Amino acid sequence: MNMKTIINFIKGTSKQRKSNEKSDEKIRNEQMTKKTSPPSIKKTAFDCPHCGAFTTQYWFSIKAKQLDENYFPIIPSKEWWASVQKDPEKPEEEKRILLDWYKEMSTGLVFIEKAGERGYDVRNLYISKCYHCKKITVWVHDNIVFPPEKQGIPPNQDLSEEIIRDFEEARSIVGLSPRGAAALLRLCIQKLCVFLGEKGKDIDKNIASLVAKGLNPLVQKSLDIVRVIGNEAVHPGVIDLNDDRDTANKLFDLINSIADQMITHPKNVEELYEKLPESKRKAIEERNGKAKK
Repeated sequence: MNMKTIINFIKGTSKQRKSNEKSDEKIRNEQMTKKTSPPSIKKTAFDCPHCGAFTTQYWFSIKAKQLDENYFPIIPSKEWWASVQKDPEKPEEEKRILLDWYKEMSTGLVFIEKAGERGYDVRNLYISKCYHCKKITVWVHDNIVFPPEKQGIPPNQDLSEEIIRDFEEARSIVGLSPRGAAALLRLCIQKLCVFLGEKGKDIDKNIASLVAKGLNPLVQKSLDIVRVIGNEAVHPGVIDLNDDRDTANKLFDLINSIADQMITHPKNVEELYEKLPESKRKAIEERNGKAKK
């Protein structure tokens, strides 16, 4: 392993990335309303495929250096890192830099590292680096090959972390596997029903119960249309061979619609109500108490 190349790794990248992660949630919330700017190889600013921020993108061409005949790509192992830690001859500063490099390599993500010697020019392969999150997007010709390009609307941020994770996974695969995405989204609906206090086993009954609690009946009709409930429904998380991208896109909308009505709107109303003066809230509660008698 060429230690000199590793030591020359740009310092501070991981620290800078962590500081930017604090504003990721704010950016995801803004995605719901902002005008989109899809990634393009002809732009120097667009919506980052990683963090979603509309910001500057730095472009890089790729150089290739042929390895010696008996060498192969290096992926550091836990054993390698353990040996570095135990090496008494390595200065602590060098170990710290190697640790940063080891952690970066262990993520499996593409990143940029300084190298001294010029190799071959690689054509039709490019990378862009986001100003905000510092993450790398890999392009072949004019198509993104990493990260998997997400399609569909972003999830309502009032959903649980587990549902958001499944929702985002569905967005990342809907272009390649609409059936797989639809199966994940059905699973999201099941988990959302449980989150809202339903049993989650029979989606038909769960949605009917939610309608009784205030969910717009049109949502139930929409669910019927995309075959999520009814006699021909498949089990949540199971692939339906009849699913297509249009079905998946409707499911994205439906999940957010349910979340908007049953989670976000009540939360916003409650937050506004709590901002009323205490005397006003007390008067309202007394009025409501009299009306119940």
